[in-house]
Amino acid sequence: MLVLGIETSCDETGIALYHTERGLLSHALYSQTEMHGEYGGVVPELASRDHIRRVLPLIRQTFGATGLDLRELNAIAYTCGPGLAGALLVGASIATALGFALKIPVLGIHHLEGHLLSPLLSTPAPVFPFVALLVSGGHTQLMEVSGLGLYKLLGETVDDAAGEAFDKTAKLLGLGYPGGPALSKFADEFLKSGQPKCFKLPRPMLHSGDLNFSFSGLKTAVLTLMNKHEITGQTRAGIALAFQEAVVDVLTEKSLAALTKTGLNQLVVAGGVGANHQLRESLCRRTEEIGAQVFFPELEFCTDNGAMIAFAGAMRLQLPATRNREPVDTFSIKARWDLEMQVVET
Repeated sequence: MLVLGIETSCDETGIALYHTERGLLSHALYSQTEMHGEYGGVVPELASRDHIRRVLPLIRQTFGATGLDLRELNAIAYTCGPGLAGALLVGASIATALGFALKIPVLGIHHLEGHLLSPLLSTPAPVFPFVALLVSGGHTQLMEVSGLGLYKLLGETVDDAAGEAFDKTAKLLGLGYPGGPALSKFADEFLKSGQPKCFKLPRPMLHSGDLNFSFSGLKTAVLTLMNKHEITGQTRAGIALAFQEAVVDVLTEKSLAALTKTGLNQLVVAGGVGANHQLRESLCRRTEEIGAQVFFPELEFCTDNGAMIAFAGAMRLQLPATRNREPVDTFSIKARWDLEMQVVET
């Protein structure tokens, strides 16, 4: 089965072709980072308009890299939600129109399900069941994953997600947009310089007794530090490192607690913050200590991409019809969509 994946949930246009026997054949991605950087964040209307310009050329590019033809497609998967409504409509309309013209199934995919399954594209890959740490954009969640569509929420952020906290803190430190990668790079450079660590920030909800997160207070703590000290390049770098370490410590400890609670020994980490190398090092070290394994997607698949949508669609479409959502024949998007609602009935 050959599946075309279309991702347009926010500020990246992703296209991919996935074959159920041959694996990922080709993928292409266009990021709007430079455009939105002028405004310090994503402008929804501009995002939607840029998706319109990019989708069809990227589809042609993806097919051109494989030598395949549209008529060889068996199905199309697109990001149905959650995300920016206008951006989602671009992918939904293109997918539905192509499906109608080619007379093939079209399936709407949950954005977070795509992220959650993306480590299965790598080798070695996890097997069900496992615990998933989703740290993507506005989401920070721990899920118990028993199988495709069998997701149980273990804990989530009660305010800002980790990615949002990275972006907001980066803005306070004058690091621009996108803030997360910029802050991480700034912190890493300070760490490599060998200078002594000069700041320590709180670990919110580290001992809360549950698996929930809270990161909004870290932004306030950073602002307090900045008001107490002369702001130099070294000060800003030291604060960036202290912030990153605080977030990494909380994510690591909560993830290990989730493994203990569920009795599972596999942890999957997915989403943009999953590219943070300090988080990767921390989770690799700590899971090894307890005899567990941690799995990450390839770095190119940490951010939004079409490959994860094509793969999730292929997995969904291989299920018996009685255990899956019906393919769509009209535009269908969900700007807000609970991942637990993806449960596949047994």
